[in-house]
Amino acid sequence: MHHIESAGIVVYHMLAHQPVYLLLKYSNGGHWDFAKGKIEAGETKETAALRELHEEAGIQATVCPGFEYSFSYHYLQNDGAQVRKAVYFFVGIAYEQNVILSAEHTQYRWMMYEDALSLLSFDTAKHLLSEVHAFIM
Repeated sequence: MHHIESAGIVVYHMLAHQPVYLLLKYSNGGHWDFAKGKIEAGETKETAALRELHEEAGIQATVCPGFEYSFSYHYLQNDGAQVRKAVYFFVGIAYEQNVILSAEHTQYRWMMYEDALSLLSFDTAKHLLSEVHAFIM
């Protein structure tokens, strides 16, 4: 079985004393999620998350200390090989809101908590956002 580790980040900025979260619509599958990707050799989880954010959305952020969320799942590759994927998420405060999407995404939205929760495609992402929101507030 192959093992893959990815890292991602839920970024936000404050608007009228409420966090506004960045969601990205992925080109492959059309699902709404957060910036994430494979951890490269020599990277920490946090460094990988920030790199992925910059590559996918063109923005920078600061990781908020004290929050890490992880989950894992199994899937089959096209060649039939089993993969166990572990994903680690962090919270970040965005330096800017002017997003420049990579080819991996077709849309982005900055959204208030309830709206973001309803737009996210996967239950794991919804649970992650609820944990992040509780952490921030």
